[in-house]
Amino acid sequence: MGVGAGGGLVARPRGARVLMPGRRAMRAGAAVATAPAPDGGTLVHRLASAPPLTLRQTGPSTVHLVSTAAGPLGGDRLSLDIDVAPHTTLELGSVAAGLVLPGHGTSEFLVTARVGAGARLRFAPEPTVLAAGCEHRLLVRLALAADAEVLWREEIVLGRHGERAGRCHARFDATRDGRPLLRQEFTVGDPALDSSPAVYGAARCVGTTFLTTPVKEPVVAEGVAVLPLAGPGTLVSALAADAVELRSRLEWGERAVRPA
Repeated sequence: MGVGAGGGLVARPRGARVLMPGRRAMRAGAAVATAPAPDGGTLVHRLASAPPLTLRQTGPSTVHLVSTAAGPLGGDRLSLDIDVAPHTTLELGSVAAGLVLPGHGTSEFLVTARVGAGARLRFAPEPTVLAAGCEHRLLVRLALAADAEVLWREEIVLGRHGERAGRCHARFDATRDGRPLLRQEFTVGDPALDSSPAVYGAARCVGTTFLTTPVKEPVVAEGVAVLPLAGPGTLVSALAADAVELRSRLEWGERAVRPA
């Protein structure tokens, strides 16, 4: 609903852009860094936040991202910097799904991560939801030492219930010891492509998990593929009708790489 010229309530069509007159685009960055603890464990020695990106330490080597403002909205530029020191461990998640909203221009979220020698990083936030009308860029730049270990999961939901997805261009760049390990791009939000059986078909969610753990052979099941990389490494890709099914398929693929 919205407010009409006479002060009454008027219906707003589903998927209509919700703009905030006079709102300035946000520029915000957050950062987390680890250091070796005296006992040989991990010390989270830096947490820097700026709304809407707020980091909270929730365990000895665990940090969660808490959204403290709406967005990102069109025009916003957000960044997250992750530095995992050699021989330390970091697990980074989020407390809730992220909602990308429409606005004036394209929003952007840039994640830059460095993982040192013998270090381990698990990056597994909750899904990103692309609200109708949004224009978004999701950029990941991941630099790994030769023996670093990483699990990096990304999940995208194509619109809220009953609406089409906004547009999103995602790019993932990973290097190991300075050499390219994985370069991947995908785009959602083009109805002609999203509905194609050769692209997303009837799926409403798409996700990937990148792991430095190698797998010997490809594994394929309904809605999920586990593919070895030359790096070495593994890429798990999945499509699903909803976020619960997507998470289940990605975790199935991750277990195929890392048996319990």
